[in-house]
Formats: sequence, C-alpha cells, structure tokens
Amino acid sequence: MPFSQLGLFSSLVRGAQALGYTQPTPIQARAIPAVLAGRDVIASAQTGTGKTAAFALPVLNRLGPHRPGSPRVLVLEPTRELAVQVETAFRELGRFTDLKTLVLHGGVPPGPQRNALRTGADIVVSTTGRLREFLDLKLIRLDSVGVLILDEVDRMLDMGFIDDVKAIVKLCPPARQTLLFSATVPPKLEDIARFALRDPERIAIARAQAVTATINHAIHTVSEDQKFDLLLALLQRADFKSVIVFSRTRHGADRIAHHLRIANHAVAVMHAERSQAQRVAALAGFKSGKQGILVATDIAARGLDVAGVSHVINYDVPQNPEDYVHRIGRTGRAQVTGDALMLATPEEAGAVHAIEKFIGQSIPRIPLEGFAYAGGSPPEVDSSKPGAGGPRRPGRQRLGAGGQQQGEPGRHQSRAPGRPAHGGGHPTYHSKGKPGAHWRRRS
Repeated sequence: MPFSQLGLFSSLVRGAQALGYTQPTPIQARAIPAVLAGRDVIASAQTGTGKTAAFALPVLNRLGPHRPGSPRVLVLEPTRELAVQVETAFRELGRFTDLKTLVLHGGVPPGPQRNALRTGADIVVSTTGRLREFLDLKLIRLDSVGVLILDEVDRMLDMGFIDDVKAIVKLCPPARQTLLFSATVPPKLEDIARFALRDPERIAIARAQAVTATINHAIHTVSEDQKFDLLLALLQRADFKSVIVFSRTRHGADRIAHHLRIANHAVAVMHAERSQAQRVAALAGFKSGKQGILVATDIAARGLDVAGVSHVINYDVPQNPEDYVHRIGRTGRAQVTGDALMLATPEEAGAVHAIEKFIGQSIPRIPLEGFAYAGGSPPEVDSSKPGAGGPRRPGRQRLGAGGQQQGEPGRHQSRAPGRPAHGGGHPTYHSKGKPGAHWRRRS
C-alpha cells in the first residue's frame, strides 16, 4: 500500500517521497491510520523501522495550516541527538506545508531558543531538562498541546527521566491525543501508559530483541588487563571504514579515546558530559570520515543514523541485553553487512549469557590469531550457566599494557583454552597484511 492510500494530504505524501519513502513500513502502515483516527497509541518496534515517520506524518496531517501561538504538538525525547533528529524529520516531512517546528535542548545557550519560542511554533521537540527549565521560567505554555508524543520511552526510563515526564504530562490538557513510541515495552512502561494514555491502541511490530541478519556477531574473550591491547590489535588488523566503540561509562570513553589517539587513531568522543558543540562536532567529524572511530556511551546507541558504519565494538559488555541490540543496530543498516564485536572477560559471562538468551542465539567465540594472550590462549567465558560470571566489580577501568592506564589491583583470571566457535557467521575483514591476520572484510 503506497503512502497515498493512507489518507494523508498530498503535500505530506510529496514530503515522504522527497525523502525517498516509497512504501510504508509495517509500523507506519499500522500506526498512521490509528493516529489519523485520533486514537491514543502505544507502539513498539525495533530500531530502524521508521517509527519517527509513523507518528510525524499523521500528526502533521492533523494539524492543518500554521497557527500562531503556543505549540500544538509536544514531542519529548531522551537525548539531544534524538531531539535534533526528530525535529529534522518533522521539518523535512512537512517541507511542503507552512507548519513551523522548533527543537529545545540543553548544552547550548538558551537565548536563541527563547527567541524562537517568541515567534511561535506548531511543533516543539524537546528534551525534558530544557523544557522543565523553560516551564519554570514561564517561557513556554502547554495549554494548547493537542498531541503529546513520548518517544523512546524505555530509554527515558533507563535514564531516570520518568518523574520529569509525569510532571510535564500533568501540564498538558487532559483532552489530548497521546502517542507512546518505544523500542521495547518493559513493565514499568505500562505504569506510564496507564497514567498518560486513554484506551490506547496497541501496535507491536516483530520482536524488539530481534537482530538483523545483516550483522555478523563475534565475542573475543580476553582478560581485563589485556582488553585495550586486544582492541588495538583488532583495529590494526581490520580494514575498517568507520567504527563505533561503546564504553559503559563516560570516563571510560574518555580514557579509551585518549589512548587510541596516542596510538595514532583519529577519534571522536560522544557522551553526556560533552557540551552540545562538542557532540555536534564529534558526530560531524565521524559522519564525514575525518575521524574513523567514534568512542561513545549508550547515548549513541539510539537514533544515531550514520551511513556506512562497518563495525560496532562493545569494549564493555552491556549489562542490559536490550542495549546490545540498540548498540549493534548502528551497523548492518540498509541491507549492508556489518560486524558486531564484543570484548568479554570471565567476569562478564553472566551478562553475555543474558544477551544470548535475549537475542535467541549463541555468539561465536573467536580467538585473534597471533595475539599474545596471557597464559597462551584466550580465557574461557562460559555463559552456558545463567549465574556464570556476572557484572564486573565497579572500579577504574583498566586499559591494559598498551594503554598504560593504572586502575584497581589486577585479578588473576582463569585462562582455560577458549571455547570453539559456534553459532552464526563470523565477522570477516580484509587483512592489512599483519602477521597472523585471518580476517577479510566483505565489500
């Protein structure tokens, strides 16, 4: 069914076509009619399925022409990057209308955003922090909001923003349409749904934990002391185009980036403590290829759409299995093959087990040929038992001998022979001709 048969104005169909949309995705085909009918909606679909257009197109359709005054649509986003991306989507999809959009977020001086509010906007896309700031200063009113959109709500839960969300919801008119879009619907999200929505239509597309077949997975087991050395070896041998390295903490991301630069890699960094200008510059440098490596926390795990990311490397095993799915979703997009690598220590076996259970498949353990493992072979990370390993004790992150980073006192690791590879296909790379290199990257 083409967009023209979904009941959208021709101007919006043209806007969708201008962005290259031809046929609606499953989430769009089901959500657009429900939103056009005025229903509250809870929709869940995995990353990359077109959720933004699924709510933006019908909401633009319901607004009609531009009307001066307070915003009629409010979209809440968990991060600055997502707010910017969603506001851009509204603006581009509505390019053949006269509707005005505005994005509000922290990390930048508030003056220009205040001035833009005075001129009026039909649609405001905002992070919760900047919106609460402007509400406290009485710079914005929500009494004209007819449509409230809570986007990536599971991420808001993870980031601890739900109290802010509830406070904002209370300031919106009761007689409104509320749309809740999320990649997953954990039990806590149901509490928000009961609080904010009325008799919602529920739309679930596929399984949130499903992973695309265009991604090759691999686990490289290693002792904590050698993690950074192994990362350097992987980057040295892989003919990568662009790589995202995920760290659990912002301090870890800074340290990894620092030592990668010492090793002559061009690196950008993105995490919550970076200023908005720094985050914009980092993303621009990564997208342009000026920096081939982006080291980031989970702030980059959702909404970041960069063409041609060839590798995602989980330097730290994510403790939440859903975060693994979101992280690796940055590669293998648009039917292009990508590689997802995970550096796992014996202490992280429990988290590895949770991830494999969540995605419904085992991930092959692949030793890096020629790498000088302490003890002569990779340590075993046995995730066959649910209680195996478990989260690593908190402490300063060790970067290994190559990084020269000091941390907590080292722990002796068992270095039993690595488990044989099992599961799906292995990631492959072009060798750079280094001794022992055994990967080749598919074009």
